[in-house]
Amino acid sequence: MRVKDRYIWLLFIILSVVVSACSQEAGTSNQSFDASKIRKEISNLDPDDPEDAAILEGKDLFDKTEVMLPDNVGNEQSCLSCHGDGGLEPNSPMVGVSDRYPREHHGKHTTIQDRINGCFQRSMNGEPLDENSEEMEAIVSYFDFISKDVEGEDDITWRMTNDKDKVPEPDVNHGEELFEEKNCISCHATDGSGGGMATGPPIWGENSFNEAAGMNRINKATAFIQNNMPKDQPGTLTDQEAADLAAYVLSHERPVPDPEEIGDYHLDPDRDYITKERREKIRNGEFDWSELDVIKK
Repeated sequence: MRVKDRYIWLLFIILSVVVSACSQEAGTSNQSFDASKIRKEISNLDPDDPEDAAILEGKDLFDKTEVMLPDNVGNEQSCLSCHGDGGLEPNSPMVGVSDRYPREHHGKHTTIQDRINGCFQRSMNGEPLDENSEEMEAIVSYFDFISKDVEGEDDITWRMTNDKDKVPEPDVNHGEELFEEKNCISCHATDGSGGGMATGPPIWGENSFNEAAGMNRINKATAFIQNNMPKDQPGTLTDQEAADLAAYVLSHERPVPDPEEIGDYHLDPDRDYITKERREKIRNGEFDWSELDVIKK
């Protein structure tokens, strides 16, 4: 190999390593399921078959939750708001969720129905479904169907991608600048009210997820934003940029649920929920981020 060719080959290797490292920092997916195969299987379901019909109803409920279950959804969110493409999107998939329940979740025996209702009460700021209702059974049937090729929980290599053990101390003012610079307003509007389910859901205000939702935790919001946003360039934000954007979004007001109905989420010292008191301090520049365990000291 000539010296020139050897130099070019070495440069190629170095660039490959750099790109790979940047990709890891920016957030990547561990998807190892075939989403296109699952989509095709869904399209081949027979609506005249009772079992298939239940699966298809479950997908409709997943995609259009706020339209189909207005008595249970208290805002303008749906399951699709966080789990795109019917739960098949690589960075927030629901594939394999059926194999994770029942299990112990924060010290409680939790079924898949409990987990679904947790999303209704928190992310959708609404009321739980009757666990024996047709709608609940349909949603579970859909989850079972898209998870049918998963042999066990150890095979769900893509789970927990929207979690971070540690995030850098956020700069809320920079987050506000990034909100405009990264064109977040095109989907979520300047006031965070969103542009409809076809564009982008509300991310603060009365129609957003409430204070007890997982997305109201700085580590989850940072990871989700880094993995999924901007919509046309997911995975391009640095840890710092994602944390700054998350802090800016979570500094705004949102619904506050009754702790007696939803649990004492705000009293758990190991959690990083941005509560009303914390939001006020953040906006006034008085919040000490280091009091949260997830913030890099």
